[in-house]
Amino acid sequence: MYARTLGDDGAELRPLESWHAEEFLAHLDRGRAFIGQHVSFGTGLHDVEAARVMLRSYADKRAADSGSMHGLWLDGRLVGGLLFRLFDAESGNCELGCWLEPDAAGRGLVTRGARVLIDWAFHDRGMHRVEWVASSANKPSLRVAERLGMRREGVLRESYPYRDVRHDMEMWSVLAPEWGTRQA
Repeated sequence: MYARTLGDDGAELRPLESWHAEEFLAHLDRGRAFIGQHVSFGTGLHDVEAARVMLRSYADKRAADSGSMHGLWLDGRLVGGLLFRLFDAESGNCELGCWLEPDAAGRGLVTRGARVLIDWAFHDRGMHRVEWVASSANKPSLRVAERLGMRREGVLRESYPYRDVRHDMEMWSVLAPEWGTRQA
C-alpha cells in the first residue's frame, strides 16, 4: 500500500489494516488512559481478536467507500491514527477523527496527517465538506481543527454520554472552496 512521509522526523501516515491487530492493541494499551479521556475509542479492545475485528470493520468500510482508518507511525512505531469515521461520497460529506498516544502528542502528527487526508478527500475524491467533532474539553483536538483552518459551527450541548457524564461536543468543518485559501 502506501506510506506517506509527514516530515523529516520519521513520521509516516499508512493504512491501518487487520494484519496490524497486535501492533494496534499494543499501541492502545500504551495510550489507553490518554486516548480515552474524551472518547470511547478503543476502550473496549483488550485482546488481539477484538482489535482485529475493529480494524476489519474499517477495512469493510473502506471497501464500501464509507470510511477508512490510517495509522500514524513515528520511527517505525504506531503512535496514533486518523480515521474517516463517516465518508459519504454521494453527499460529499465526511467526518475525520483522530487519536494519539501521550508520548507522541505535541509534535503536529495529527495536523500533518489530517492535511494529507483532507487534501485527498477534496482533490481526489471530490468531497465538499470535512467535519471534525470533538469534546469541548478536548483542547488539543480543538486546536488541531483551528490549525486546519476549520470553522467552529456550534456546540451540541451534553450530546455525548461518556463515563457517567454528558459531554458537550463541538462541530467544526472546512469546505472544499475554503481549503486551498486557508492552507495558503
